[in-house]
Amino acid sequence: QVQLVESGGGLVQPGGSLRLSCAASGSIFSINAMGWYRQAPGKQRELVAGITSYGSTNYADSVKGRFTVSRDNAKNTVYLQMNSLKPEDTAVYYCKAGINWREYWGQGTQVTVSS
Repeated sequence: QVQLVESGGGLVQPGGSLRLSCAASGSIFSINAMGWYRQAPGKQRELVAGITSYGSTNYADSVKGRFTVSRDNAKNTVYLQMNSLKPEDTAVYYCKAGINWREYWGQGTQVTVSS
């Protein structure tokens, strides 16, 4: 049974950095696109960053130049390096991945940017 588990969230001051990880486990035969979404209180879930199986990336305009998404296929893991964090980045961050020709979601990890 496939699972996605996020880690690395927490409380950070404005201008600080965090690195999120999302590791897939279980009976994995294939992993395609992977990505990160976030949802702030009272707002809809939005795409933050995505990466395809061949390494193509895309980012939300609000995080472009500050966040970097990457993946390590040997570890079945996708990362999100977040720099120059702003209070507006505060949200629950969710990992998404196409695994075994189906879509899976992680449970989310809280990121809070506050002084």
